[in-house]
Amino acid sequence: MDLVALQSTLDNISFAVLFATMLLYWVGTAFPTFTWLPKLGTTGMIIANLAIATLLGARWIEGGYFPLSNLYESLFFLTWGITVVHLIAENMSDSRLVGVFTAPVAMGITAFAALSLPSEMQHSEPLVPALKSNWLMMHVSVMMFSYSALMVGSLIAIAFLIFTQGKEIQLRGSSVGTGAYRNVKKFNLKYNTESVQPDLTNNQGGTAVLTKPVESAVSLSPERLSLVDTLDNISYRIIGLGFPLLTIGIISGGVWANEAWGSYWSWDPKETWALITWLVFAAYLHARITKGWQGRKPAILAAGGFFVVWICYLGVNILGKGLHSYGWFF
Repeated sequence: MDLVALQSTLDNISFAVLFATMLLYWVGTAFPTFTWLPKLGTTGMIIANLAIATLLGARWIEGGYFPLSNLYESLFFLTWGITVVHLIAENMSDSRLVGVFTAPVAMGITAFAALSLPSEMQHSEPLVPALKSNWLMMHVSVMMFSYSALMVGSLIAIAFLIFTQGKEIQLRGSSVGTGAYRNVKKFNLKYNTESVQPDLTNNQGGTAVLTKPVESAVSLSPERLSLVDTLDNISYRIIGLGFPLLTIGIISGGVWANEAWGSYWSWDPKETWALITWLVFAAYLHARITKGWQGRKPAILAAGGFFVVWICYLGVNILGKGLHSYGWFF
């Protein structure tokens, strides 16, 4: 069997399937009466997942090592992780809307890997001495899967922000739970001339009083409120899955760094941004669990975390700086 030709075929199949899957999710959302379209989208995600798994397996057999040694392999592993976490999130939420946001990201990553990377970066190469370690599978795979989970959780948080239209809504499905949907209460401070009449003899005027708290009307439909409640909850759970994986990945990376370079931490750009990523999502979970945040505020934090993950994974690597660099552009 020609494994090189098989890999070339599989990466193009993965791109084509994910592109069709993205269209199925989008059209199915635009025309909700066609309920079979999102179901086909789920099938497309499964097919893409299996195609990428086969591609990575072929790379493993061809190279003789776990396929996470270059940018091409890591991009496809990241896409495979996104499809896995997507299927988990879709099953947990019972909503095909998750694919509206995850499918284009997965498709974009495969397009970048299969169509944009130079051909020399797509071939398997012998491992450099530092990578000839069992830590390659342990550290890199855990880090990549944590990126996948954090990206999917952040994308669902972005979906929440879009569907709530910027409204501050308390949700019963939050990390602390409020038991009902409602907009945040707002107190109106106004000049009340009815509660205290002016007394001219004592030079007393009207009194400023704090009126009864009022709730602004919720303009979202019950169906949309139920949807955004589910999105908020699933985003929290998926990020809760990705964060401990990120923690384990950073710790294992420190152990491997000490074994390979004689230092647990060297403030390499990759290490620095991994720490920043960890702090962003630690703040997200702290705000939800300890401070009781839910809804819009943590969703904004998670949405920012999506871009931080991309900087950590690709930004510092692709500029050719540091020990973790793939060094393509510079």
